Amino acid sequence: MGAGLLGADEAAPAEVLRPKGKSRFLLTADHAGRAIPRALGDLGLSAADMDRHIAWDIGIAGVTRRMSALLDAPAVLQTYSRLVIDCNRKPGVASAFAEVSEATEIPGNKGLGTEAKAARQTAIFDPYHAAIEGLITARPETVYVAMHSFTPIYMEQARPMHVAVLYNRSPRLSRALAALLRAESGLVVGENAPYQLTDETDYGVPVHAEARGLDYLEIEIRQDLVQHESGQAEWAERLARLLPLALETTGAESKA
Repeated sequence: MGAGLLGADEAAPAEVLRPKGKSRFLLTADHAGRAIPRALGDLGLSAADMDRHIAWDIGIAGVTRRMSALLDAPAVLQTYSRLVIDCNRKPGVASAFAEVSEATEIPGNKGLGTEAKAARQTAIFDPYHAAIEGLITARPETVYVAMHSFTPIYMEQARPMHVAVLYNRSPRLSRALAALLRAESGLVVGENAPYQLTDETDYGVPVHAEARGLDYLEIEIRQDLVQHESGQAEWAERLARLLPLALETTGAESKA
């Protein structure tokens, strides 16, 4: 099947915004979309399931598009659902083709063979990450920004933070942003919570940023805050204001 998994009339796996944008920030949204290639049917899931976090990061596409406009920053958004292939996982790990997500079975992912997995990788994962790599190559002083959202409750456990920053080997920019967010009124800010950033559980930051020695941020926003357009606009404006300040705080703006 290979790249032929997608019909000629189906959406491209990567939506690229402002490739010539002047900002050093490169925004990525690995889980922006929830489309399923026509050849895969509905993966055995209901429309209600595809509205849930298991299928995509609710609200993050709207935040990322607005940030791209406000910052004049390039952005790359993934079109297809993480249930087809998770573009923030190494394709060789089991969670890249989840058979169960948040206690929900994914029938269309049960017992996938090597050829079926390779077809999804070739059609979706590879071109999405090639688009990111192309922008980084053309912009050697890129600051990589991975945009995500998280559920307010996971497996009956409440998550009190409104926003979080994740980091691994290079925490300076994330910690600077965390301090700026805490200075905003009424925000509860997490660091490496509700998730931790590792080589095993992430792909974008370890491969595109840390391996190249780039400054980076991984931002998680609670989904109930960005499920509507008003919240998306509020968070886009906040982050577009604070990201340049975080660069100034760390001195990283001197590369510009």
